[in-house]
Amino acid sequence: MPMPIDKKLISRKITFINNDLKSLKALSKLSLKTYLSKSEYEALAERYLERIIGRMIDINYHILSEKESEIPTDFYNSFVIMGRKKYLPYKFSETMANSAGLRNRLAHEYDEIDPKKVFEAMEICLKDVPKYLKNIIKSVDL
Repeated sequence: MPMPIDKKLISRKITFINNDLKSLKALSKLSLKTYLSKSEYEALAERYLERIIGRMIDINYHILSEKESEIPTDFYNSFVIMGRKKYLPYKFSETMANSAGLRNRLAHEYDEIDPKKVFEAMEICLKDVPKYLKNIIKSVDL
């Protein structure tokens, strides 16, 4: 039987995501040359991306486990199922699912992480995450 979702938990996660998006936006204003000149910039970008993506995954799991009584098999599928269940537009959910792979690479330091790819990921994140948040806010009636 579906349980009510914890709107306070979701709101708190959204607030944290928005705060990290602001910090990420400031970093994204650096030129690629400046960004690559200090390893601290890359470390900050990686951490903000990891936290943002991790919190979106937390939101997915909370909604799916409470409202749908469904536990995704992995982070990638948490986005896909959110699309299938109409919390996100399906095509967009597939796009967002790719962020789970980036999160895993950042969190577990698989392979060498290309700083230029992280720089590009900031732009993608700044464009897609606000869309994700709008869909969540609308679909759970926050």
